[in-house]
Amino acid sequence: MKTKYAVTGSTLKWAAILLMAVDHVGAGILENFVLNIWGRSPLGYYFASRWDAIFAVDGVIRLIGRPAFPIFCFLLVEGFCHTHDVKKYAARLGLFALVSEIPFDLALWNQVPKWGYQNVFFTLLIGLLTLAAIQRWGTGVWGRMLVLAAGAALAEFLHTDYGAFGVLFIGILYLLRYNRKLQCTVGAACCLWEITAPLAFLLIWRYNGERGRQPRWLFYWFYPAHLLLYYVIGAWVLPAVVGVY
Repeated sequence: MKTKYAVTGSTLKWAAILLMAVDHVGAGILENFVLNIWGRSPLGYYFASRWDAIFAVDGVIRLIGRPAFPIFCFLLVEGFCHTHDVKKYAARLGLFALVSEIPFDLALWNQVPKWGYQNVFFTLLIGLLTLAAIQRWGTGVWGRMLVLAAGAALAEFLHTDYGAFGVLFIGILYLLRYNRKLQCTVGAACCLWEITAPLAFLLIWRYNGERGRQPRWLFYWFYPAHLLLYYVIGAWVLPAVVGVY
């Protein structure tokens, strides 16, 4: 799709990881450590007069980060449609799902292992496998619905980030891939429960179908690396800075 202000796949990826990094400042550092762990400890008095400000900042940060997931889902669909080897693609997602789980548990839950919630790489992996199953066995409306339902059920069973919604959302973007206008409209409507998430489709609408220059492994490694960094900041750096420890 050629547009005046073209957006490449590389631009979308950079936008998604930056938005995700902002979002996890709220989910990890502020919510997990400052509001949850410190707030429930005897040290909470230090932040007692600052709770309202911290809650407000966290709310803004989470709103900024909400468009990240729709962009990642769109990129997964594009990746599936253009990959030469779905098995290798799935293997990469699976590998980094495992690599990222401990940093994810530490940064967002301060607990290892956290069996009740798995990182987003698992959601993307299940989404990819669901698309592959649709391509192979999902003939007709009922066949596609059955495959999507199975993928959504698996995500819920494993308690992955975004769960059934994430897999169904990926499936919807895939099934509407030949009509960008409809894809963006329906995709934005599906995300309305997160107020700012539909803004992702302003960028997706401008996507020109070109890959752009992409340091592929950087995007994979960024996820566990930034989560581990946030854990270190929340668990050790901030307490030292404010004199808690």
